[in-house]
Amino acid sequence: MAAPVDVDSYLAGFPPEQREILERVRRVIRSQVPDPVEKIRYGMPAIMLGGRYALHFAGWKKHVGIYPVPSLDEELEQRLAPHRSGKDSVNFPYDRPIDFDLIEDVAAAIVARRGGGGGGTGR
Repeated sequence: MAAPVDVDSYLAGFPPEQREILERVRRVIRSQVPDPVEKIRYGMPAIMLGGRYALHFAGWKKHVGIYPVPSLDEELEQRLAPHRSGKDSVNFPYDRPIDFDLIEDVAAAIVARRGGGGGGTGR
């Protein structure tokens, strides 16, 4: 199978139930990134912020992953704790309700950390 050339072709490769979740993750992240630009990086969708990536997301057999998610404020870290699966990885299993509000808050925090895409010194 050929590597996807854009986010739409990436999403098209998933079963409808997973694709629906991934499309919503995409919308939620994009809603928090000013002037979002999408690319495929490392074989997965990336939403770009000010010429750099803001977040990547990827569909897997049993979960959707969000990457990289740096350490954030204490309140967000408490909410993220059940989903952390590595240094900068956050996973949301398909067999549980996806916390789209948490994904939105993470995207907003990353944008704020980067100064809204104007070349901030975040990750």
